[in-house]
Amino acid sequence: MRLLAIIIAALSLLGLGLTTSGTSTSLPVYVALSGGGVAAILMTTRMVGPFLRFFIVFYGLSFALLLALILAQGILPAAISSFVPPPLTAFTAAAFVGFIFLMSRVPVIKDISAIADPYFSSSTRGDLAIRLLPKISSYERWIGMGLLAAIILINLGQVAISVQLSYWGRNWFDAIQAKNGPEFWRLLYSEWMPWVAVLVTSNVLEYVLESTFKIRWRTWMTEQLTSRWLSDGAHYRINLSGSGIDNPDQRIQEDVNKYIVTTYSLTITLIQQISSLISFSVILWGLSEALTLPGTDTKIPGLLLWIAIVYAAIGTAVTHMLGKRLIPLYFHQERYEANFRFGLARLREFSEPIALLSGEKTEMRRLNGQFGELVENFFRIVGVRKWLNAFVQLYGVLNSVAPYIIVAPFYFAEKVTLGAMQQTASSFGRVDSALAFFIDRYATLADFKAVVDRLTGFNQSIETAAKVKAASNVVISTTASKDMAIPVLDLNLPNGTQLVSVQNLVFSAGKQTLVAGPSGSGKSTLFRAIAAIWPFGKGTIELPSSSLMVLPQRPYLPIGTLRTAVCYPELEGKFTDAEIKAALVGAQLPLLTERLDENAHWTQVLSGGEQQRISVVRALLAKPEWLLMDESTSALDEPMEAAIYHSIRSLLPETTIV
Repeated sequence: MRLLAIIIAALSLLGLGLTTSGTSTSLPVYVALSGGGVAAILMTTRMVGPFLRFFIVFYGLSFALLLALILAQGILPAAISSFVPPPLTAFTAAAFVGFIFLMSRVPVIKDISAIADPYFSSSTRGDLAIRLLPKISSYERWIGMGLLAAIILINLGQVAISVQLSYWGRNWFDAIQAKNGPEFWRLLYSEWMPWVAVLVTSNVLEYVLESTFKIRWRTWMTEQLTSRWLSDGAHYRINLSGSGIDNPDQRIQEDVNKYIVTTYSLTITLIQQISSLISFSVILWGLSEALTLPGTDTKIPGLLLWIAIVYAAIGTAVTHMLGKRLIPLYFHQERYEANFRFGLARLREFSEPIALLSGEKTEMRRLNGQFGELVENFFRIVGVRKWLNAFVQLYGVLNSVAPYIIVAPFYFAEKVTLGAMQQTASSFGRVDSALAFFIDRYATLADFKAVVDRLTGFNQSIETAAKVKAASNVVISTTASKDMAIPVLDLNLPNGTQLVSVQNLVFSAGKQTLVAGPSGSGKSTLFRAIAAIWPFGKGTIELPSSSLMVLPQRPYLPIGTLRTAVCYPELEGKFTDAEIKAALVGAQLPLLTERLDENAHWTQVLSGGEQQRISVVRALLAKPEWLLMDESTSALDEPMEAAIYHSIRSLLPETTIV
C-alpha cells in the first residue's frame, strides 16, 4: 500500500508540474490534484477492513495505471495512444477511492463489511475451475478478489459502452432529423451492432463469474459460521449465555444467502451507478454550456446537472421520510417467520406425544397465535410500503418524461438539435437514476439492514458463548490416577444461583457408582461439568487419561440410515456390520439388525425406550473406559433395564459405570 501511495504521489506531482508549466495539456489539474488524496488514503488503509480495502486498492491501482498512460500518451505509439481512456476515467477511479474511504467511517457500513471481512482475509486454500479457463489453485481470498476484480472491470467496460452508445444515439437521431439515410444505416450496422454484441457477450461472462463468486463466498461463509457455532459446544452455551438469539438455523441458511446476494448486488450496482453518475454528469455539464435560463440570457454552468441533483435530492428525502419504519418491521418479520416455521417443525418432531394427549387443538391455537403475529406485522409493512411504493412509482413515471420536459424549451428555441435533445434526456435520466439509487432500493436496503443485524447478533452470541467458557472457573485437569476425583466443586445456574456443592468426591475405577438425589438437585449438571460443557461455577475436576462417554436421557438420532444413527458421533465405516449387529442384539434390539440401510426419521419411528437403547448400542461399539449414564434407561421397564445393565457389564467388563 505504501509503495503504491508513493508511486501515485510521484505521478501526480509530475503531472501537476507538466500541466502548470504548459508542457502537457493532456492532464487536467483536478486529476493531478486528486492523486494526492488517493495517496493519502492508501497510506491509511489499515484503518479499513479487508472487504472495503480491496476496493480502495483496486481503484488506487486503476488510478495509477490510468495516470501513467495519460502522462505517457505523447510517447506511446499512435495505435496504443488512441485506446487511452480520457482523464475523466482516472478522476472517476480517484473519486471511488475517496467515496469508499468515507463510507468506511459510516457505522452501518462497518457492520456490513465486518461480516464480509473474514472471507477477504481468509487463509484457506481452494481451487477454481471454469470451463475454457485453466484451473487455479490459491488462497480463497485471492480467488474471491480475482473474481470480483474481473466482474468490476466488466461493469466498468459496460458503462464505457453506455457512454459510446449515448454519443451514437445523438448522431443517429441527428441523421433521422436530417433525413440522412446512408448515415442512419451506417451507424446502425457499423457502430450499434458491434457495441451491442460486445455488451451481450460481457453480460454472459459477468453472469458466470458472478454466480461462481457468490456460491464460493456463501460456501466459505456457511462452513465458517457453522464451524464456529458447533465448535467446542458454543451451540449449547449460546442457550445458557442469555444472548436471546433465535433461530440460528435460519441465520446460517437464509440470512447468509440474503447477505451475500444483497451485498454483491448493492456493491456492483453502486459501482455502476457512480461510474454512470460521473461519466454522464460530464456529458450533461458539456451539453449545458450553451444553455441559458428559458426567456433570459443568464447562463448557469451545468444547469441540467444541478436540476437533476435537486430533483433526486427531493425524491430521496421524501423516500426516507415514508420508509424509515421499514427497518425494524423487516427485522421483526424475519423473526416471526422463523418462529412459525420452527413451531411447525417441532409439531412434526413430537407428533406422537401430541396425538396421545389429544393436543391438536392447543397446538392449533399456538400456531395460529404465531401466524397471527406474522400477519399483523406483515400488514404493518404493507401500511408503510403502500405509500412508499406509490411515491417510487410516481417518481419512476415522472422520470420517463421529466428530462424531455426540461430540455423541450431549448429544443423549441432551436438551441439544441433532436440528437442533442435525445442525448441530454438520456444523460439526465442516467444521472438521475444514479442519484436515485437510494429511492429505488429503499425497501431492499431496509430488509438488508435487518439481515445484517441478525448476522451481527449471531456472531456476537457465538463470541459471548466463547467468553462464557473462557471466564469459567471450573478447571478440568488430567491426572495419572485411574480414578476420577472432584476435590471441590460448586456449580451454579446461569443467573449465579448455587445449584450443587461437591467436596472430596471420588469415583473409583472399576467400581460401579450410583449418584442419587431429588429432581433438580444437580445430578445432570454434575455430569455436564465433567463433560466440560457446563461453565458456571468454580472448582476442580480431575479426570484420568481414559476415554469417557456420556449417555443423556434423551439421545440424538440423526435423520438417515439406521447405520448412521447407531454409529453417531462416528461416521459410517468406523464399525463393521457384524459389530453393529452384535451391539444391537446386546442392547435387546435384534429386530433392527436387518434395517441398517433403511432411511427414516428415527426419533419418530422408534419408541423412547428403543431410542435409549440405541445410545447403549453406541457405548457397546465405542467401548469407553468410563461410561456416565444420565438416567439413560429411564424409559425402560425394570426387567429390560436389568437386561441392559447385564449386557453392559458382560460386554464392557473394563468399563467403569457411573
